[in-house]
Amino acid sequence: MIAIDLDGTLLTDELLISPNTVKAIQKAVEIGTIVTIATGRMFPSAKQFAQQLGINVPLITYQGAIIKDVNENEVLYERLISPDIAQILVGIARKKKIHLQVYQDDILYGESENDKLISYAEEVMVPYTIEPDLGKIAKHGFTKALYIAEPDCLETLQGELRTLFGERAHIAKSKETYLEVTHPEANKGSALLHLAKQLGIERSEIIGIGDNHNDFELITTAGLGIAMGNAVKELKDSADYISLTNNEEGVLHAIEKFILEPMSVIIEKEVVKG
Repeated sequence: MIAIDLDGTLLTDELLISPNTVKAIQKAVEIGTIVTIATGRMFPSAKQFAQQLGINVPLITYQGAIIKDVNENEVLYERLISPDIAQILVGIARKKKIHLQVYQDDILYGESENDKLISYAEEVMVPYTIEPDLGKIAKHGFTKALYIAEPDCLETLQGELRTLFGERAHIAKSKETYLEVTHPEANKGSALLHLAKQLGIERSEIIGIGDNHNDFELITTAGLGIAMGNAVKELKDSADYISLTNNEEGVLHAIEKFILEPMSVIIEKEVVKG
Protein backbone atom coordinates (compact mmCIF):
# COMPACT_ATOMS: atom_id res chain seq x y z
CA MET A 1 0.00 0.00 0.00
CA ILE A 2 1.15 3.54 -0.78
CA ALA A 3 -0.24 6.47 1.23
CA ILE A 4 0.47 9.84 -0.38
CA ASP A 5 0.08 13.34 1.01
CA LEU A 6 -1.47 15.95 -1.31
CA ASP A 7 -0.14 19.49 -0.89
CA GLY A 8 3.59 19.73 -1.52
CA THR A 9 3.73 16.03 -2.38
CA LEU A 10 1.34 14.66 -4.98
CA LEU A 11 0.35 18.16 -6.07
CA THR A 12 2.66 20.63 -7.80
CA ASP A 13 2.81 24.21 -6.58
CA GLU A 14 0.03 24.88 -9.11
CA LEU A 15 -2.07 22.27 -7.25
CA LEU A 16 -2.01 19.85 -10.18
CA ILE A 17 -1.10 16.16 -10.56
CA SER A 18 1.16 15.54 -13.54
CA PRO A 19 -0.28 13.23 -16.23
CA ASN A 20 2.76 10.92 -15.90
CA THR A 21 2.16 10.59 -12.17
CA VAL A 22 -1.49 9.70 -12.78
CA LYS A 23 -0.43 6.99 -15.23
CA ALA A 24 2.15 5.58 -12.80
CA ILE A 25 -0.40 5.41 -9.99
CA GLN A 26 -2.88 3.64 -12.25
CA LYS A 27 -0.17 1.14 -13.30
CA ALA A 28 0.64 0.49 -9.64
CA VAL A 29 -3.04 -0.16 -8.95
CA GLU A 30 -3.29 -2.50 -11.95
CA ILE A 31 -0.54 -4.72 -10.56
CA GLY A 32 -2.23 -4.97 -7.18
CA THR A 33 -0.92 -2.03 -5.14
CA ILE A 34 -3.44 -0.15 -3.02
CA VAL A 35 -2.86 3.59 -3.48
CA THR A 36 -4.57 6.01 -1.12
CA ILE A 37 -4.41 9.66 -0.10
CA ALA A 38 -3.33 10.79 3.37
CA THR A 39 -4.06 14.49 3.74
CA GLY A 40 -4.96 17.22 6.16
CA ARG A 41 -7.61 18.38 3.71
CA MET A 42 -11.26 17.69 4.33
CA PHE A 43 -12.83 14.64 2.68
CA PRO A 44 -14.75 16.47 -0.09
CA SER A 45 -11.49 18.04 -1.31
CA ALA A 46 -9.52 14.77 -1.18
CA LYS A 47 -12.31 12.95 -2.99
CA GLN A 48 -11.88 15.17 -6.06
CA PHE A 49 -8.26 14.05 -6.46
CA ALA A 50 -9.09 10.41 -5.78
CA GLN A 51 -11.60 10.53 -8.62
CA GLN A 52 -9.01 12.14 -10.89
CA LEU A 53 -6.65 9.25 -10.10
CA GLY A 54 -9.38 6.67 -10.59
CA ILE A 55 -8.80 5.08 -7.17
CA ASN A 56 -11.70 3.59 -5.26
CA VAL A 57 -10.30 3.06 -1.76
CA PRO A 58 -10.75 4.54 1.72
CA LEU A 59 -9.09 7.96 2.06
CA ILE A 60 -7.23 9.28 5.11
CA THR A 61 -8.42 12.86 5.62
CA TYR A 62 -8.41 15.67 8.21
CA GLN A 63 -4.86 14.67 9.26
CA GLY A 64 -6.14 11.18 10.03
CA ALA A 65 -9.29 12.14 11.95
CA ILE A 66 -11.53 10.44 9.38
CA ILE A 67 -11.07 7.50 7.02
CA LYS A 68 -13.96 7.22 4.61
CA ASP A 69 -14.46 5.28 1.39
CA VAL A 70 -14.59 7.31 -1.82
CA ASN A 71 -18.28 6.56 -2.35
CA GLU A 72 -19.03 7.83 1.17
CA ASN A 73 -20.86 4.65 2.12
CA GLU A 74 -18.79 3.90 5.20
CA VAL A 75 -16.68 5.72 7.78
CA LEU A 76 -13.92 3.34 8.82
CA TYR A 77 -12.25 5.57 11.40
CA GLU A 78 -13.26 8.74 13.23
CA ARG A 79 -11.56 10.63 16.05
CA LEU A 80 -13.03 14.02 17.02
CA ILE A 81 -11.66 16.86 19.13
CA SER A 82 -13.53 16.74 22.45
CA PRO A 83 -16.11 19.48 23.14
CA ASP A 84 -14.13 20.93 26.05
CA ILE A 85 -10.96 21.31 23.99
CA ALA A 86 -12.99 22.64 21.06
CA GLN A 87 -14.38 25.40 23.29
CA ILE A 88 -10.89 26.31 24.52
CA LEU A 89 -9.58 26.54 20.95
CA VAL A 90 -12.35 28.97 20.03
CA GLY A 91 -11.63 31.07 23.12
CA ILE A 92 -7.91 31.24 22.34
CA ALA A 93 -8.58 32.40 18.78
CA ARG A 94 -10.79 35.21 20.03
CA LYS A 95 -8.42 36.28 22.80
CA LYS A 96 -5.38 36.36 20.51
CA LYS A 97 -7.33 37.60 17.48
CA ILE A 98 -6.03 34.73 15.32
CA HIS A 99 -8.05 33.32 12.43
CA LEU A 100 -9.57 29.96 13.30
CA GLN A 101 -11.61 27.76 11.00
CA VAL A 102 -13.11 24.46 12.07
CA TYR A 103 -14.52 21.35 10.45
CA GLN A 104 -17.61 19.41 11.46
CA ASP A 105 -19.66 16.91 9.44
CA ASP A 106 -17.64 17.71 6.29
CA ILE A 107 -18.51 21.41 6.57
CA LEU A 108 -15.91 24.17 6.82
CA TYR A 109 -16.90 26.89 9.30
CA GLY A 110 -15.52 30.34 10.00
CA GLU A 111 -16.80 33.11 12.27
CA SER A 112 -16.39 35.80 9.64
CA GLU A 113 -15.88 36.03 5.90
CA ASN A 114 -12.27 37.21 5.77
CA ASP A 115 -9.40 36.94 3.28
CA LYS A 116 -7.86 33.90 4.98
CA LEU A 117 -11.07 31.87 4.84
CA ILE A 118 -11.87 32.91 1.28
CA SER A 119 -8.34 32.17 0.01
CA TYR A 120 -8.28 28.78 1.72
CA ALA A 121 -11.67 27.76 0.33
CA GLU A 122 -10.68 28.82 -3.18
CA GLU A 123 -7.39 26.91 -2.99
CA VAL A 124 -8.91 23.60 -1.85
CA MET A 125 -12.09 24.09 -3.89
CA VAL A 126 -14.65 23.66 -1.11
CA PRO A 127 -17.50 25.89 0.10
CA TYR A 128 -17.61 27.42 3.59
CA THR A 129 -20.30 28.36 6.08
CA ILE A 130 -20.26 31.40 8.36
CA GLU A 131 -21.13 30.72 12.00
CA PRO A 132 -20.73 33.95 14.02
CA ASP A 133 -20.31 31.93 17.22
CA LEU A 134 -18.16 28.83 16.76
CA GLY A 135 -18.75 28.10 20.42
CA LYS A 136 -22.28 26.99 19.54
CA ILE A 137 -21.05 24.11 17.39
CA ALA A 138 -18.01 23.35 19.58
CA LYS A 139 -20.30 21.43 21.97
CA HIS A 140 -20.48 18.69 19.35
CA GLY A 141 -16.69 18.54 18.95
CA PHE A 142 -14.64 19.31 15.84
CA THR A 143 -13.15 17.00 13.25
CA LYS A 144 -10.24 19.44 12.98
CA ALA A 145 -9.34 23.00 13.93
CA LEU A 146 -7.02 25.13 11.80
CA TYR A 147 -5.30 28.35 12.86
CA ILE A 148 -3.97 30.51 10.02
CA ALA A 149 -1.43 33.21 10.89
CA GLU A 150 2.16 34.31 10.38
CA PRO A 151 4.86 31.67 11.13
CA ASP A 152 6.25 33.41 14.24
CA CYS A 153 2.78 33.73 15.73
CA LEU A 154 2.06 30.05 15.13
CA GLU A 155 5.41 28.94 16.58
CA THR A 156 4.46 30.59 19.86
CA LEU A 157 0.90 29.28 19.73
CA GLN A 158 2.05 25.74 19.00
CA GLY A 159 4.21 25.72 22.12
CA GLU A 160 1.39 27.14 24.23
CA LEU A 161 -1.13 24.58 22.98
CA ARG A 162 1.23 21.65 23.56
CA THR A 163 1.83 22.82 27.11
CA LEU A 164 -1.89 23.35 27.67
CA PHE A 165 -3.20 20.08 26.22
CA GLY A 166 -0.25 17.70 26.48
CA GLU A 167 -1.29 14.34 25.06
CA ARG A 168 -4.97 15.33 24.84
CA ALA A 169 -4.52 16.79 21.35
CA HIS A 170 -2.34 16.36 18.28
CA ILE A 171 -0.85 19.68 17.17
CA ALA A 172 1.23 20.06 14.00
CA LYS A 173 2.05 22.50 11.24
CA SER A 174 0.94 21.52 7.75
CA LYS A 175 2.34 24.72 6.23
CA GLU A 176 4.35 27.62 7.62
CA THR A 177 1.12 29.55 8.11
CA TYR A 178 -1.15 26.61 9.08
CA LEU A 179 -1.35 25.11 12.58
CA GLU A 180 -3.72 22.15 12.83
CA VAL A 181 -5.26 20.64 15.95
CA THR A 182 -6.89 17.20 16.02
CA HIS A 183 -7.70 14.36 18.42
CA PRO A 184 -4.48 12.71 19.73
CA GLU A 185 -5.25 9.58 17.71
CA ALA A 186 -6.05 11.66 14.64
CA ASN A 187 -2.68 11.67 12.93
CA LYS A 188 -1.69 10.11 9.63
CA GLY A 189 0.32 7.35 11.29
CA SER A 190 -2.46 6.06 13.54
CA ALA A 191 -4.96 6.24 10.70
CA LEU A 192 -2.53 4.47 8.36
CA LEU A 193 -2.09 1.52 10.73
CA HIS A 194 -5.85 1.25 11.24
CA LEU A 195 -6.48 1.17 7.50
CA ALA A 196 -3.68 -1.31 6.89
CA LYS A 197 -5.12 -3.65 9.53
CA GLN A 198 -8.57 -3.39 7.93
CA LEU A 199 -7.07 -4.32 4.55
CA GLY A 200 -4.83 -7.07 5.88
CA ILE A 201 -1.60 -5.27 4.97
CA GLU A 202 1.56 -5.57 7.05
CA ARG A 203 3.39 -2.45 8.20
CA SER A 204 6.45 -3.56 6.24
CA GLU A 205 4.37 -3.49 3.07
CA ILE A 206 3.46 0.21 3.39
CA ILE A 207 5.09 3.20 1.68
CA GLY A 208 4.32 6.66 3.07
CA ILE A 209 5.20 9.82 1.12
CA GLY A 210 5.04 13.37 2.49
CA ASP A 211 6.71 16.77 2.74
CA ASN A 212 5.76 18.61 5.93
CA HIS A 213 5.70 18.38 9.73
CA ASN A 214 2.24 16.83 9.75
CA ASP A 215 3.61 13.93 7.66
CA PHE A 216 6.07 12.85 10.37
CA GLU A 217 3.85 10.04 11.69
CA LEU A 218 3.01 9.01 8.12
CA ILE A 219 6.59 8.35 7.06
CA THR A 220 7.84 6.99 10.38
CA THR A 221 4.92 4.56 10.67
CA ALA A 222 5.21 3.22 7.12
CA GLY A 223 7.64 0.41 6.39
CA LEU A 224 9.31 2.74 3.90
CA GLY A 225 9.06 6.45 4.63
CA ILE A 226 9.78 8.78 1.73
CA ALA A 227 10.31 12.53 2.06
CA MET A 228 9.94 14.76 -0.97
CA GLY A 229 12.91 16.78 -2.19
CA ASN A 230 11.06 19.91 -1.06
CA ALA A 231 10.29 18.47 2.39
CA VAL A 232 11.17 20.27 5.62
CA LYS A 233 14.53 19.27 7.10
CA GLU A 234 13.02 17.47 10.08
CA LEU A 235 11.09 15.15 7.78
CA LYS A 236 14.09 14.46 5.55
CA ASP A 237 16.12 13.56 8.64
CA SER A 238 13.51 10.93 9.60
CA ALA A 239 12.93 9.49 6.12
CA ASP A 240 14.28 6.25 4.68
CA TYR A 241 14.57 7.84 1.25
CA ILE A 242 14.44 11.35 -0.21
CA SER A 243 12.77 11.69 -3.60
CA LEU A 244 12.61 14.57 -6.07
CA THR A 245 10.49 17.65 -5.37
CA ASN A 246 6.77 17.95 -5.96
CA ASN A 247 7.47 20.04 -9.06
CA GLU A 248 9.87 17.37 -10.39
CA GLU A 249 7.36 14.50 -10.19
CA GLY A 250 8.82 13.16 -6.94
CA VAL A 251 5.89 10.80 -6.39
CA LEU A 252 6.31 9.41 -9.90
CA HIS A 253 10.00 8.81 -9.20
CA ALA A 254 9.22 6.98 -5.95
CA ILE A 255 6.55 4.76 -7.52
CA GLU A 256 8.80 3.84 -10.43
CA LYS A 257 11.77 3.08 -8.16
CA PHE A 258 10.01 1.09 -5.45
CA ILE A 259 6.95 -0.39 -7.21
CA LEU A 260 7.04 -0.47 -11.00
CA GLU A 261 10.73 -1.23 -11.65
CA PRO A 262 10.99 -4.06 -9.07
CA MET A 263 7.77 -5.56 -10.42
CA SER A 264 9.06 -5.43 -14.01
CA VAL A 265 12.15 -7.36 -12.90
CA ILE A 266 9.97 -10.01 -11.27
CA ILE A 267 7.84 -10.31 -14.41
CA GLU A 268 10.96 -10.66 -16.57
CA LYS A 269 12.27 -13.44 -14.32
CA GLU A 270 8.92 -15.24 -14.50
CA VAL A 271 8.97 -15.00 -18.29
CA VAL A 272 12.49 -16.43 -18.41
CA LYS A 273 11.44 -19.30 -16.11
CA GLY A 274 8.42 -19.94 -18.29
